[in-house]
Amino acid sequence: MTGVRARVAPPAVPRLDPRHYEPARVPYEVRRHAGTPDTLAVGRPGKVGLLELAFERIGGRTELTGHYQKSPLQIMRPLYYDPARPDLAVTFLMSTGGGILQADRLRTDVRCGADTAVHLTTQAATKVYRMEHDYATQLLSLAAGPGAYVEYLPEPVIPFVDSRLYQRTVLTVDPGATVLASETVLAGRLARGERNAYRVFASDLEVRRPDGRLVALDTVRLEPAQPGAGAGGRGGGGGGGGGAGVGGPAVLAGHDVMCSLYVLTPLAPPAAVADTLHEALAGCGLLHGVSVLPEDSGAWLRLLGSDTRACAAALRSAWDAVRRLLIGAPAPELRKT
Repeated sequence: MTGVRARVAPPAVPRLDPRHYEPARVPYEVRRHAGTPDTLAVGRPGKVGLLELAFERIGGRTELTGHYQKSPLQIMRPLYYDPARPDLAVTFLMSTGGGILQADRLRTDVRCGADTAVHLTTQAATKVYRMEHDYATQLLSLAAGPGAYVEYLPEPVIPFVDSRLYQRTVLTVDPGATVLASETVLAGRLARGERNAYRVFASDLEVRRPDGRLVALDTVRLEPAQPGAGAGGRGGGGGGGGGAGVGGPAVLAGHDVMCSLYVLTPLAPPAAVADTLHEALAGCGLLHGVSVLPEDSGAWLRLLGSDTRACAAALRSAWDAVRRLLIGAPAPELRKT
């Protein structure tokens, strides 16, 4: 299904042109799996998912003023049920495909105008299915204008056995905007005893200013079958990777869940944000670290654990604590069932 609403300007490159939905660069760890699927190929109907959203502040609340979607990506209409922030547009990102398949190319573009308040999340975990040919990509571009308050807190990504995924997230944040963004990756279908059986999970998260200047870059490369492969980061990321596969002490250290939370904000000093994150995770019993981001743009955390519920609870505690610090409001209960 495709839907278009007013005030959505078409991109400079036609939407179904590969230059629009293909990443400009795919890491070698993923690109080396390129191939011709024996099922639906790249670009065929249902293989290119596009979602474009535009939010503006109208009257006393944030409204969805631009909307384009191409299956399998779609949304529910925004809801307003945060009692502490009735202006906040809570928007659920959905997929009709039930997960990510080989040769899928997914792209989401979100523009949050000045003084908007938006919460974006997924309805359920993102399942990345087995791939025998080629790989899949998932792109997100999120722009927050002056005075905007945006939360992007998706459910976990679950890479199944033999899956290959590259995801790139670009946060373009005005110096006067606040953006909270998270990423959670599981080792696989843990309830089935499946751990780190995927071929490769690669992720890049970039923080940029409206003029395109790069502020922080966090890179993750997880390739279980490759001895010595690791997860590392630059800019806002962590240290270099190492160890055997992804289970070594400098990578996942035998844990099954990796969570990250990035807080870009001018509403509190970076040290205060970092201290708040530290305090929120004190006593959680999970391996974690917190530091400030470059140019005093905010702070971030990464935590590791093996209990999905404990990790989710810790991430929520961090979100709640930062929310109270920045806007004086607790994290709302989001019903997704």
